[in-house]
Amino acid sequence: MNPPVEPNPIDTALLGARVDGSRTSFSLWAPRAKRVELALIDDAGEQSNLDLARDEHGVWQLHVAGIGPGQRYGYRVDGPWSPQDGERFNPARLLLDPYARAITGGVDYSGPITDHTAESNFAADPTDSSASVPLSVVVADSAPPVALAKPKSLDELVIYEAHLRGFTKRHPAVPEHLRGTYAGLAYPAVIEYLTELGINAVQLLPVQHFVSEPFIVGRGLVNYWGYNTLGFFAPHGHYSSTGTNGEQVAEFKEMVSALHEANIAVLLDVVYNHTAEGGHEGPTLCFRGIDHAAYYRLTDDQRNDYDVTGCGNAVDTSTPGVLKLILDSLRYWVTEMGVDGFRFDLATTLIRDQAHRVDQNHRFKELIAADPVLAGKVMIAEPWDLGPYGYQVGSWGPRWSEWNDRFRDFSRDFWRGATSGVQDLATRLSGSSDIYDHNDRAITSSVNFITAHDGFTMRDLVTYDLKHNEANAERNRDGTDNNRSWNHGYEGETPDPAIASARQRSARNLMATLLLSAGVPMITAGDEFGRTQGGNNNAYCQDSPISWIDWTVAEGWTQQLDLVRQLLKLRAEHPLLRPSNWRHHAELRDHLGRSLARSQVAWFTETGLEMSTDSWHDPNRHTLGLYLSNLDQAFLIYVHAGSEPINCSLPGAPWADGYQVLVHTGETAELPRKAITPGATISLPGNTVAVLAATVRNSAAVVAASPTTPDSVSDSI
Repeated sequence: MNPPVEPNPIDTALLGARVDGSRTSFSLWAPRAKRVELALIDDAGEQSNLDLARDEHGVWQLHVAGIGPGQRYGYRVDGPWSPQDGERFNPARLLLDPYARAITGGVDYSGPITDHTAESNFAADPTDSSASVPLSVVVADSAPPVALAKPKSLDELVIYEAHLRGFTKRHPAVPEHLRGTYAGLAYPAVIEYLTELGINAVQLLPVQHFVSEPFIVGRGLVNYWGYNTLGFFAPHGHYSSTGTNGEQVAEFKEMVSALHEANIAVLLDVVYNHTAEGGHEGPTLCFRGIDHAAYYRLTDDQRNDYDVTGCGNAVDTSTPGVLKLILDSLRYWVTEMGVDGFRFDLATTLIRDQAHRVDQNHRFKELIAADPVLAGKVMIAEPWDLGPYGYQVGSWGPRWSEWNDRFRDFSRDFWRGATSGVQDLATRLSGSSDIYDHNDRAITSSVNFITAHDGFTMRDLVTYDLKHNEANAERNRDGTDNNRSWNHGYEGETPDPAIASARQRSARNLMATLLLSAGVPMITAGDEFGRTQGGNNNAYCQDSPISWIDWTVAEGWTQQLDLVRQLLKLRAEHPLLRPSNWRHHAELRDHLGRSLARSQVAWFTETGLEMSTDSWHDPNRHTLGLYLSNLDQAFLIYVHAGSEPINCSLPGAPWADGYQVLVHTGETAELPRKAITPGATISLPGNTVAVLAATVRNSAAVVAASPTTPDSVSDSI
C-alpha cells in the first residue's frame, strides 16, 4: 500500500510554463522537495539556474521576465535520498517538466541518466545528466484547430487504427520530406483515401512524446509503437517535419484541422498507466526525480515499483496530484489540440486504489464523468492490465466503450473452424449483449476488432500459424503464441493460387464479420488491402519496412479493398446496420399501431424458417441468417462457415416481398445480382457472408392483402 503523499495542488493550479506577455511563469508540483531550481538552457547548452518558491500546496513557482516561446528549460529537484521512504531526490539530474508542451532532444543511453550508481540501485550518482537528457520547451498559447462541423455519434463511428509515421512513410503521393510526419497524415491524397474508404475516425498510436527503452536501444532498435510516454502534454517531436522547439505543436494542430475539415475525428491512444522511466533501476528523466512515491505505485517497503503494467512502473492515480496531471492533460488535448476522444492503454491501472485494488468507482472515472470539457468525447478503455483482477471487460459502465477481445477471439476461431454451433456468432453480431447489455450500457460499448497494432495483421492471420519475430532480436520469444490463426495448409506466402484465394476469402469473411456486427468497428490500417508484416506479431520495435505500410496492393487483395468500401458505404447510409440501441425480437407496427407480422430482428436457418431451440443447440451448425428490419426497410445477412455450398431458402412474406444481393465475400459471379423472389432458393457458396436487401411493406393493410409464396413452389436459383 502506498502511504499518501501530500500536499497536493489545488484543482485550479496552473502548472507548467505559461507565457504572459513579456514573461513566463513556471510552476512545478514537487510536494516533498526541499529545493527546486529552474535551469534555463541557451543555444550553446549553457545553464542559468534560478530558485523557485514553494507554496502551501507543494507547488513551486517563479515568474521570469524576458523569457518567451522557444526557451529550453528543465528542473533540478533536491530533497532526501531515502529510497526506503520512496524519496530518490538527486539534484544532479536535469528533469523534464511534466506539463511541458514540447520536448526537444533525445536520451544518450550511455550517459548518466539513472539516479543511482552502476554498483547499486540505492546509491545516488552525483554526475550531472544535463548533456544526456531531453529538454522542455516553452510554448505559448495559440488558436485551437478547426473543430468538427458535426461530430459523429458512436453508432456512426468507424475507427481506423493507424501509426502516424508508418502510415505515410512509404506513401507514393506524399512528398518525401513529409512522409512519416503530422504534415504527411494531413496531406490531401492521404485524407482523400480515408474519406473514399469510408473512415470517419482515425485513432493514432501514441503521439504524446515518448522515448525508447534502454534494452531496445541496446539491440540497435527503437520503440516504434510509442507506448513509452515521457511527456503527457507534448506531441512527439520526431513526427514533426518542421522542428522540435514548439513547431511540433503547430504542425499537430494543422493536421487536426485538415482531418476535421474532411469530417474525420481524431482519437489518441494514450498511455497514462506507466511512463518511460521504467522501474527504479531505469532512467530518471522526470517524474521519479520529482517524487518517486507521489507518481508511482510502490511495494510495501517503498523501495521498489509495484508493476501491474509489465513496463517497470505503474502511475499512481490514488495521488490527487497525479490525477490532476492526467485530467489536465486530457483537457489540454481537447481544448488546445482539438482531439475528439481517447483510447486508454491498460486502463485498469488507472482505476486502482491506494492499496492497488481495482475500483470501478474510482475518482478517475468520477472526474471524467463530471468534466464538461470531456463531455461528449469518445472514451475507450483497454479494459485490462497485468495485475490482480486486471481483466475488467464489460465492467466500465455507461460512459465508456471498451476493446472487446472476446469478439476478436471468437471471430478468429469461428472462421478457422474452432467453434461449436452459432450461438456465440449471434451474440457477437448483436453487439455482445452477454458482456454489455446491463446497467444502462449502450450497444456501442463494444469496440469490435479482429486485429490491432499488437499481433498479426489480417493478412498474416490467414497466412501464418506461428509468429516470425526474428527481426526483433529476441530469438522469437517475444509476442503471443495464442494467435488463433490459420495458414490454410502452408506456412507463409506461396504462389499456389488455390491457397492464396482461400486466404483472401477468409480475410474477407473476417472483415465482413467486423463491419456487419453491432458496436463500434475498428480497422487496423492496411488490413483493407492485405498489408503484411511477414508474420511478425510484435513489431513494436520495428521502425522499418516490416511496420511501414506498403501502398502497393498485392495481387488478389483488391477484392478486400472493394468489400470494405462497399460495406462501409452501406453502414453509413443505413442506420439499420449500425444500431444505437439494443434490438429485440419485438414485432413492428405501422403508423396506425397495426402489426406488420415481422420483427426488428430475427434469426433464420437455411430453410427459410426461424431458428428453433434445436437449431441453436446444434454443435455442427455452420450457417446463420440475421434478419434486420424497421418500418421501411430490411436486410438479410447470411453467414455460412461450412466448406461446401448450401442451399438457402429466403424467407417469404411477411418478412420480404423480394430480395437483392448487395455485397458478398465470394468470387464476383458466385451469387446472382438480379432480383430474387421471396421463398426462392439460392446456393450459398462455402465460407461466404452475403448481405441481401429485403423489400418490405410498411402498412399492415397492404401486408394483409398481399399473397404469400409457399415454400413448396419456391423458385430455385
